[in-house]
Amino acid sequence: MSKSFDQLVGLMERLRSEGGCPWDRAQTPETLKPFLIEEAYEVLEAIEAGAAEPLCEELGDLLFQVLFHAQIAKERNQFDIEAVVAASLEKMTRRHPHVFAPDPAGSTPLDSKEVLARWEEMKKKEERNRSRKSALDGIPRQLPALLRAYQIQARAARVGFDWKTIAPVFDKIEEEYQELREAADAGNKARVEAELGDLLFAAVNAARFLQVSPEDALRGTIQRFIGRFQSMESEAQKRGVSLNTLSLEEMDALWEQAKKEEAREA
Repeated sequence: MSKSFDQLVGLMERLRSEGGCPWDRAQTPETLKPFLIEEAYEVLEAIEAGAAEPLCEELGDLLFQVLFHAQIAKERNQFDIEAVVAASLEKMTRRHPHVFAPDPAGSTPLDSKEVLARWEEMKKKEERNRSRKSALDGIPRQLPALLRAYQIQARAARVGFDWKTIAPVFDKIEEEYQELREAADAGNKARVEAELGDLLFAAVNAARFLQVSPEDALRGTIQRFIGRFQSMESEAQKRGVSLNTLSLEEMDALWEQAKKEEAREA
């Protein structure tokens, strides 16, 4: 390992030592969970911003969380950071036999789809060894709902539970939309929740067929909404009025103006 990595490991050990930081010493894997999630999302935000320096910094923060968990495990005589690195090295080597153990006969190079299929086969063997009974086992419950839905659908598709074309996917969206309308008209809140979930699940399936990340798509929509809304606020301020004093029709006009400005800047 590099000198700087060793120094970071040493820093983590000192923070957790007798003379270290009281806050760091008080942490457990359970208390660190929200920080791990937060740092992962900050990495995503840096990736979306497209700037190298913030990404470098956020990856460092995420790495520090990995070191934090490994240090706690070391103190509990479970494993240490070297074991984490060794396990990753062994797993990634084993799962890339086409790179690290190529066929001596010189077989045809694999494309990315074939590599993914082999990867899944190897994962299945590993999962059988861990007594997993379902193709859907192992998908973390803590994933954001859209991402978890995407992963579940992808797993189901890999065992053949999938449509062949996107047409029935769109039909399913229409069906779920109508069922949501019926539930809303009936005033049945429990059914509304269930039908809304079905509609979202169907929309995620469309994203999968179209090879679009539903998480990225929704985050993009959220950012566009924020930009347009803030443009509305700015325009209202220029006119010397508060947004909440405008009628819905006036706000809608500002919204359309913001959309046009966004299109010109694109």
